[in-house]
Amino acid sequence: MKIILANPRGFCAGVNMAIDSLERALELFGTPLYVYHEIVHNRPVVERFSRRGVVFVDHIHEIPEGATVLYSAHGVAPAIRQATCPLVTKVHLEAVRFARENYTIVLIGHEGHDEVLGTTGEAPEHIRLVQNEADAEALDLAPDAKVAYLTQTTLSVDDAERIIKVLRRRFPQIVGPHRDDICYATQNRQEAVKELVPEADAVIVLGSRNSSNSMRLAELARAHGKPAYLIDGIHELEPARLRGDETVLVTAGASAPEEVVEECVRELQARYGASVENRMVREEHVSFPLPRELRVVTN
Repeated sequence: MKIILANPRGFCAGVNMAIDSLERALELFGTPLYVYHEIVHNRPVVERFSRRGVVFVDHIHEIPEGATVLYSAHGVAPAIRQATCPLVTKVHLEAVRFARENYTIVLIGHEGHDEVLGTTGEAPEHIRLVQNEADAEALDLAPDAKVAYLTQTTLSVDDAERIIKVLRRRFPQIVGPHRDDICYATQNRQEAVKELVPEADAVIVLGSRNSSNSMRLAELARAHGKPAYLIDGIHELEPARLRGDETVLVTAGASAPEEVVEECVRELQARYGASVENRMVREEHVSFPLPRELRVVTN
């Protein structure tokens, strides 16, 4: 077996900031420490913090009065608090701006995703959710309506472009953000898979099933005709899925820790004597500072 290890892969700057924030909060405040929604969409990461006394909740009323609480990297509605990932904050600010200018905002994203819920909360009376090209075709807006579009940051770049193309055809006057909303890490990981997948017989994506960007990586591989396995860890992959003599592309979603990638590689080496080739498609040098509340703590 030959392993092609895709780069970039794994943690993005927003996930690094979110996890570092939770580590710092544990150090400063101890437990119990509450997190509103999963800090990132990755089961091993969430379980690791749960074992350390972090309590993840889906509703604010579950948090005792006076407790310390962090918010997930996906952003929350302003009724709760502003977003934590700066790239999600950008989308929130664009939603506020377009709503203030009385646009109908077409939000391209997945219903129920934490990020979509947070963005919608910024201007619920102005936002219409579109999940696919059919939804875009079915939008019941006047041909000359004042329309703008925004996107969830973790979408498939290709899917988003197809939906935007439909919107531009139907509403030539539509306006969008000054810069693409899809996160740099989402784009880079998709670009790496797209470039490397022709060389592979199968693809392993390390990531959780509730991680939108991880799902997109697996879908992208399958769209190129290759079997793709989205797993939290190598223990989830049935041995019968691999022959042992193929070329396997290994990547990871933006919320998957590098340790699960390393464990996967070690296991494939042990099972099949796999060789490993690191392939760099694009370098990343992005970092975000911790929230001010964790950098400047007053007694």
